[in-house]
Amino acid sequence: MKNILLNPGPVNLTERVRQAMQREDVCHREPEFAELALDIKAHLAKVYPKAAKDYEAILLTGSGTCAIEAMLSTLVPQDGKALVVTNGVYGERMAKMLTIHGKKMEVVTSLWHEPMNLIGVENRLTEDSNITYVIAVHHETTTGRLNDVAKLGKICKDKNVGLLLDCVASFGAETIEFEAWNLEACAASANKCLHGVPGVSFVLVKRSIFASRSSAATSVYLDLYPYYQEQGYAPFTPAVQVGYAFHEALLEFEEMGGQIARYKHYHSLTQKIRQGVTQLGIETLLDAQEYSVALTSFNLPAGTTYEQLHQFFKQNEFVIYAGQGGLKHSIFRIANMGNIQLDDVERFLDCLQRFLKIN
Repeated sequence: MKNILLNPGPVNLTERVRQAMQREDVCHREPEFAELALDIKAHLAKVYPKAAKDYEAILLTGSGTCAIEAMLSTLVPQDGKALVVTNGVYGERMAKMLTIHGKKMEVVTSLWHEPMNLIGVENRLTEDSNITYVIAVHHETTTGRLNDVAKLGKICKDKNVGLLLDCVASFGAETIEFEAWNLEACAASANKCLHGVPGVSFVLVKRSIFASRSSAATSVYLDLYPYYQEQGYAPFTPAVQVGYAFHEALLEFEEMGGQIARYKHYHSLTQKIRQGVTQLGIETLLDAQEYSVALTSFNLPAGTTYEQLHQFFKQNEFVIYAGQGGLKHSIFRIANMGNIQLDDVERFLDCLQRFLKIN
């Protein structure tokens, strides 16, 4: 038996991806690695075919947070101003990043269980012509909410303001409309919906940006421009073996049928999870239509602590996920990313039913 990871990354790997890390060691300054990196970049650009012509994938060694910070540090101008839209931990984290990097910004915020404040965004863009970017999270895993970026993107398009998007927990599964959303860049990770190994992240950036303006980076390691200019030869030591695994995961992704097929698979898993859990009398935190296909947040059963629930599931080879911040003692989260199948979900639901009978 294996531990089934029902957390939003790192995810369960297929044996094929795991074995890919056993390939020969390669120096990152050799052409063999450059060829690997360029092929990964080409496959990433094709995850959303409409983006392949105009966007460049920049590979980084680090988590999804690394890619987000690189995107914000490099692209938000020193003399510009960002409008950050928050309704969870990860939007708030981006605001903190901008503050630390000395970038001007303001926040339009909502409570964690609420949608983005789109009226507030539109009002601020109307009132302040100095705002150069809107910054938001696509799938806010604090609650599992899939933010309405289609409406946000339309506002950005109408106001001619670029959108920078945290797509860490949505890239490869949910729909992303690059042109319609006025998307200038999005950041994501190998080890979420693409089923790779932790350690590689990336930013998809509109190529015209590199040609039309200089870097605004306030970091050496996180400056995207040298990565773009090196064209396959990383400016710093990359995670070579993790790159092999990511390449294999992308090949699997394409063989499965790409983003549409992954969305359908996740949808079947999450529907079974939500129906099964709610039939046992446990309510979701949000309304069903507000969730992504990758994660659901549930209220803890009455009289139960998260620690009790987590311990029981771990003894039965499942790892579930706690709430964050003010939700720490009131919810638990179930993700269905990675190499998870319907029979794993059935075992999870059986386990939950046994827990409820005991408690």
